[in-house]
Amino acid sequence: MFYSFLRNLLVFLLWVVNGNVHYHDKENILPQDENYILVAPHKNFWDPIFLGFGAAPKQFIFMAKKELFSNRGFGWWIRKCGAFPVDRENPSQAVLKYSVKMLKKSNRSLVMFPSGSRHSSELKGGVAVIAKTAKVKIMPANYVGPTALKGLLTGERVDVVFGNPIDVSDIKRMDEAGIAEVNRRIESEFHRLDALATSYQTTKKLNLLTYIYRVPIIIIVLLVLLLTYLGSYIASFFINPDIKLEEKS
Repeated sequence: MFYSFLRNLLVFLLWVVNGNVHYHDKENILPQDENYILVAPHKNFWDPIFLGFGAAPKQFIFMAKKELFSNRGFGWWIRKCGAFPVDRENPSQAVLKYSVKMLKKSNRSLVMFPSGSRHSSELKGGVAVIAKTAKVKIMPANYVGPTALKGLLTGERVDVVFGNPIDVSDIKRMDEAGIAEVNRRIESEFHRLDALATSYQTTKKLNLLTYIYRVPIIIIVLLVLLLTYLGSYIASFFINPDIKLEEKS
């Protein structure tokens, strides 16, 4: 319930702020009763929100760098939304085990950014290993739009495109060659989606007069977010989000 509430609240805020968001090829998204790994290049702080909303009503778990959990209120907040901490410098087997367990035994899919960090093009092997172990497909997507807050606030166009699911069941072993083949398939689809999304882009922006009514709504939504954060901070002392990364199998 909290997941859906926060997702819809954040998407509504982004819509009010930007109002120029377009989703394409949603029919490519796998059925709601099938779990998968949703992958995309990581370009900014808000693209996970657009991706998660575009694939709604499907709910997701998210890998997030451990530094984001250092703030008590925010850390509790994102844990309740399915995020779990990852040490990017030294990722543990517990992260892979938890991801596989959730894909197999829950109704949530997994969002991963295989580049590992924003603005990096090097694909990591974690996606391939998790997909093979959990026996799920990889669902590629791509965000094209403003990467700076100024562009988002001034109504630059946002396009989110969903690609063709990638089946890795034909790859017998996820050794170096197997992982390289999965990465090749993902990267090929990323390039195709990037070109497709870019073709939809225009320089047309929102009429600034629309902010006459948008600004009061933005203020209200920000107040709701602030209250939600304060509630999350208080709740963190009493409720422990049910996320367990166990090192031992």
